Amino acid sequence: MRVHELIDILSDQPSETEVEIAVVAPVDADNDDITVDRYFVDGVLPWQDAEDDEESENPGGLTIWLVGGEEPDVNAFLDAIEQPDA
Repeated sequence: MRVHELIDILSDQPSETEVEIAVVAPVDADNDDITVDRYFVDGVLPWQDAEDDEESENPGGLTIWLVGGEEPDVNAFLDAIEQPDA
């Protein structure tokens, strides 16, 4: 999804509406059961993919991640990515 597509979708919603991330995943690989985990969006993280190049669907490799999850997990993730390379 492109940023303009997300903006278009969200522009149709009331401005005070809560936004969550819904992650749909299989319960296990052997059956059709799924689980849905819901999280608040805690932040937005620009991410540069080194693998993307001029011929990919994402030239320049810039991606925006909507970040959410359990608070201790989100904090640990943000702390880990903010660490300078050793």
